[in-house]
Amino acid sequence: MTTVGYGDLRAENTRERIFITGYMLFNLGLTAYLIGNMTDLVVESARRTMEYRKSIEVASTFVNRNCLPRRLEEQVLAYMSLRFQAERMNQQRFIEELPKSIRRRVCRHLFLPAVQQVYLFKDVSIGTLTSLVSKLRAEYMPPREEVILRKEGPDEVYIIVSGEVEIVSSTRELIRSLESLSSGDMFGEAAALCCTPQRFTFRTKVLSQLLRLKTAMLLEAMRINHHDSVTIINNFLRIMENDNMVPFHDDEFDEEETKMTVNSYSLLSLARLGNAFFIEELLKEGLDPNIGDSKGKTPLHIAASKGHKECVLVLLRYGGNVHLRDVDGNTALWEAISSNHNLIFGILLSHVNINSNEIQTIQGDLLCSAAEQNNLRVMRELVRVHGFNVHSKNRRGNLALGLAMERNHAEMVHFLVANGKLQAASTRFDRSSLLGDYDCCLRVNIFMGHPDFFRREDDGDGDGGKSKRFGKLIKLPSSLEELKSIAGIHEKNK
Repeated sequence: MTTVGYGDLRAENTRERIFITGYMLFNLGLTAYLIGNMTDLVVESARRTMEYRKSIEVASTFVNRNCLPRRLEEQVLAYMSLRFQAERMNQQRFIEELPKSIRRRVCRHLFLPAVQQVYLFKDVSIGTLTSLVSKLRAEYMPPREEVILRKEGPDEVYIIVSGEVEIVSSTRELIRSLESLSSGDMFGEAAALCCTPQRFTFRTKVLSQLLRLKTAMLLEAMRINHHDSVTIINNFLRIMENDNMVPFHDDEFDEEETKMTVNSYSLLSLARLGNAFFIEELLKEGLDPNIGDSKGKTPLHIAASKGHKECVLVLLRYGGNVHLRDVDGNTALWEAISSNHNLIFGILLSHVNINSNEIQTIQGDLLCSAAEQNNLRVMRELVRVHGFNVHSKNRRGNLALGLAMERNHAEMVHFLVANGKLQAASTRFDRSSLLGDYDCCLRVNIFMGHPDFFRREDDGDGDGGKSKRFGKLIKLPSSLEELKSIAGIHEKNK
């Protein structure tokens, strides 16, 4: 180090002392700058390692505090290690910060080649592929990570960019690997297109890069482009028909039954998408138009609730049954009218067998369903638009009015009474039993003129000769004997 008077340079006069002092200060600053930069480089290189060590300590503390099983502990620590290793490779966060137009072009450059290799998107238009690519999310998965679990909902589909994923079949007695998927393969799409839970577990074998796509976005893209929707379904069914398609080979299921199940659930999915053309193609192949899902809903139920007129016409043409009910007891007629699709409701109603008793029962079922659910809008449409008889009984012999009164739906009761003949209703059910739970008798408000106003001579106050006045409330007897009794009392008073 350079010092004043005792270093390599020794000042002999004032000018030399000033020079040596400045030189010393410059030398100290330069040395401090170099040491600081070297320290910063060392700290920066060790910062990520320190953060990784802290995260591992936090994860270990969490695992020990909550007594997690050994397998779960390994997965947690493996994920922390993966995040440390793949931090520099994971560019998704940076991509999401880009403007939409630039992000679409970047995603197209990065992911489009991988998407075009997938069998499901073969011959699909570049416009649809570009739209899907912009919605993909790149993820890294550590080895032996369960990406999709058996019986899990079909929320997402995955494309393998690099790495390897195995298909695992698990039972109470045995867990076995069925097949391995590699780069360019796709998994999770069968459950997504068939609208069923996942039948197998998908687990990574090595560090893998996956592209994740939400099922809702895939179905939305298919809904927008009809031609590409047909192409995607064709590609899917073509693979399903291949005997070497592993995800649908399992000793627990018969092969022919599995194929029919896949095609049938594809029919349900197409009805949900509104793809009448491909529905007809499947029905020409001999598929059952009345197949039901786990809730008992047939393609006709789904198409009627979604308002897909062409699908409804195709299903009816190939033997769709209007009378089938789901687990809640609802028919396709109810799905159409409750979803406010009056045109489709009329089409379905026209395909009901011409039988007066059957029509009366159908009317009663729909009226009772509306009364039970207190759906006044549907009730108005059934009675006023479609001319249903409010006194029609359902298949259990119940009346809509009786069900509405049992559930204390006051507005529904008033509407049914106002639109039906009370005398005819009294012959169909015992009024005393119907009103047994109520401590009042029927009321009739009799008004003089308008119920709110009556006219009088104009007194010059500018209100048009109108004045507020309440109507008169008259209690009617609940039986003829009571009426005669009242009449006899009046005669004695006279």
